[in-house]
Amino acid sequence: MLKIYVMIFLIGLVSSIGYGAYATWNNMQDKIELLKENNAKLEMAVQTQTETIKTMEKNVQAVNAELNTTNKELRRTRTRNKILAKKIEQHDMGMLGAVKPALVERVINKATVKSNRCFELMSGAEFTEKERSAKNAKSFNSECPWLYDDFITSGRLLIVREESTTTHPNSNKAGK
Repeated sequence: MLKIYVMIFLIGLVSSIGYGAYATWNNMQDKIELLKENNAKLEMAVQTQTETIKTMEKNVQAVNAELNTTNKELRRTRTRNKILAKKIEQHDMGMLGAVKPALVERVINKATVKSNRCFELMSGAEFTEKERSAKNAKSFNSECPWLYDDFITSGRLLIVREESTTTHPNSNKAGK
């Protein structure tokens, strides 16, 4: 009888171990499937993040380029302001106004007209014949001579040479 009990015990033990192995196997398969799904989701997230980082890097490069352009323009503006400040410091406007009011008024009015013309040109106004035929920046407009070079560089202003009437290779018709 002991043999039967031992046999039943061994069959129960082997059955328990077999069932435990089977349950563990099924549980592991479920975990593997879940981990595969999670891995696929993570790979998609990594791909999305990589694309986003590339886009952000391009945006940063564009912003840096614009910042460099803005800083360059700011430096140019500061230089122009220093030149203007030196011009203003050279003259005692109060004393000149008291001594020669008509002269000061005429000079200020002419400078105001020229300054206003600078704003018109920067806003896209057509060039006058005098501006088109200007030989240098000062004869173009003495209040904003830098515009002459800017317009020539951009091809917006024709260059009339003394030898011939050739134009800048990148130029379009004036004002366009």
